[in-house]
Amino acid sequence: MVVKVYGPHCASTKRVLVCLLEKEVEFEVVPVDLTKGEHKDPEFLKLQPFGVVPVIQDGDYTLYESRAIMRFYADKYRSQGIELLGRTAEERGVVEQWLEVEAHNFHPPAYDLAVHVLFAPLFGITPDPKLIEESEAKLLKVLDVYEERLSKSKYLGGDFFSLADISHLPFLDYIVNKMNKGYLIKERKHVSGWWDDISSRPSWKKIIQLYPPPV
Repeated sequence: MVVKVYGPHCASTKRVLVCLLEKEVEFEVVPVDLTKGEHKDPEFLKLQPFGVVPVIQDGDYTLYESRAIMRFYADKYRSQGIELLGRTAEERGVVEQWLEVEAHNFHPPAYDLAVHVLFAPLFGITPDPKLIEESEAKLLKVLDVYEERLSKSKYLGGDFFSLADISHLPFLDYIVNKMNKGYLIKERKHVSGWWDDISSRPSWKKIIQLYPPPV
């Protein structure tokens, strides 16, 4: 059964697509044009009542929230592709910890930066310079923690590439390649090396080539 993935051009969906490639799971994409409000169409809301992407359909199974989808497929297909959760309970605990760090510490300021620096015209909002400044300051503190972690570990979850790394790819790409704020990464030796490593993976290169962001 081919997995249907809705909204491939959006950042959060790219987490899911990279995970599926790394796990060698066949998928097809279903475009959702946010600029036309397709995510608020009644038919889409039957799949995702909050009107956001991504959503997957796997036969008669539907799931939304990008990190939940990644966890589901990394667990369901443990026996194929690369191991993305860790091979022991302890390894998985660390991966889960950094997934939570990404969701609660990295993502909020990175998202706010993307909205106000990149997507303000798309969303019909006026960029807020104060919010941009505050978001960058918050992100700096998070990246300082990452620098310390990555000085002792090749990847966030340990010595292996994991969901914790995948989850950072879309918004790190915005920061480095779309917002002209690559200095946030490049000024930190170990964060910079980590970004160079994870962004050079064939799975990520394929996804950004196939589904470029809408800016």
